[in-house]
Amino acid sequence: MREIKVTERCRIIPRMIWMVTGGAGYIGAHVVHAMTAAGERVVVLDDLSTGSADRLPKGVELLVGSVLDRELVDRALREHGVTGVVHIAGKKQVAESVERPLHYYRENVTGLGTLLEATTAAGVDRFVFSSSAAVYGAPDVDLVTEETPCAPVNPYGETKLAGEWLIRAAARAYGLRAVSLRYFNVAGAATPELGDAGVFNLVPMTFERLTEGAAPRIFGADYPTPDGTTVRDFIHVQDIAAAHLAAARRLADVPAGTELTLNIGRGEGVSVMDMVERIRRITGLRDTAPVVEPRRPGDAVRVVAAADRIHRELGWGARYGVDEMIESAWRGWLHRH
Repeated sequence: MREIKVTERCRIIPRMIWMVTGGAGYIGAHVVHAMTAAGERVVVLDDLSTGSADRLPKGVELLVGSVLDRELVDRALREHGVTGVVHIAGKKQVAESVERPLHYYRENVTGLGTLLEATTAAGVDRFVFSSSAAVYGAPDVDLVTEETPCAPVNPYGETKLAGEWLIRAAARAYGLRAVSLRYFNVAGAATPELGDAGVFNLVPMTFERLTEGAAPRIFGADYPTPDGTTVRDFIHVQDIAAAHLAAARRLADVPAGTELTLNIGRGEGVSVMDMVERIRRITGLRDTAPVVEPRRPGDAVRVVAAADRIHRELGWGARYGVDEMIESAWRGWLHRH
């Protein structure tokens, strides 16, 4: 039998400790649950402006504060031995970004810059960034690839694109290993308790109208699509969370200075009219038919992801269908309302 040297036998393989910013929010909490369920060690930094501590799994420590607080971020990285960051914190409402662009640039761009300064100074070299399909704006293509030109049409999308630029520059300058994940239209919930508390996207907005006995609103029905309404790529939040876990683990295998940019979508388009009709069927609230209102400025005709790169890079693929998203989101809505 081969003799094992003491130094070989006692070698310790370091474990990753991930700091998830915004981890008490809708998407962030799903990511935290997915990571801890897979055995990853996690600490959460969240200012609780839209998040809630009761979303977190037991045993996950919550640090209350903003990524803009450099002293707090430095202390969190040092005291918790953080070795990687998943950055989900940020502002994400399109209409609000138009009304308060300076606020969005401060929260989303200055906040990210502060976080990157702290992580690179601490020697933390793995970074997963929550980006958005809003970076593409209104692309005139059947499927949006990661090479589709970015032309955001609102300050929110601009801040996400600027964030990607910052991360790419940091990867080149400091050897950061990073993944930017461009979400498409997120819906659903892993459990009712983790459902989306906001009413800003199509699914919860339709729930709200139907439960009030009001007609769901569809903005424009004269687009060049089969039913005249815009087409979007809807993705279950559990699939989003699984993609973050896969991205975090992928960074162990890439060279220093690598920056990957990946779409997270199903690669299948669903029209707004079809989505509203599915919601009416699944909720049983069929009494009030949708009403068509004028187009909203800046709405793209079709925004559907090409998802082959993320499958190739991460081995990831969407598991959940549209009806499953609506059913789980509806259970979350009933739990909260």
